[in-house]
Amino acid sequence: MMNVKPIHTEDDYNAALARVDELWEAAPGTPRGDELEVLAVLIGHYEEKIDSLDDFSEKLQADSIEAISYLMEQRGL
Repeated sequence: MMNVKPIHTEDDYNAALARVDELWEAAPGTPRGDELEVLAVLIGHYEEKIDSLDDFSEKLQADSIEAISYLMEQRGL
């Protein structure tokens, strides 16, 4: 029986990775192989989401620093 769920947190992510380790040798087309395939898709989706959030956070931080620098320069600081 496949028992998979969406990955929302780092704990969910780590649990999914641990389960992949358990299923790594599963044959394609078997229930365990299907579970491995579904987990791989979920893990990939979560990693893409985290990467895009990291990129956004870095851009936001860079933009914030540029804005503060600009304001300081305009005020002669």
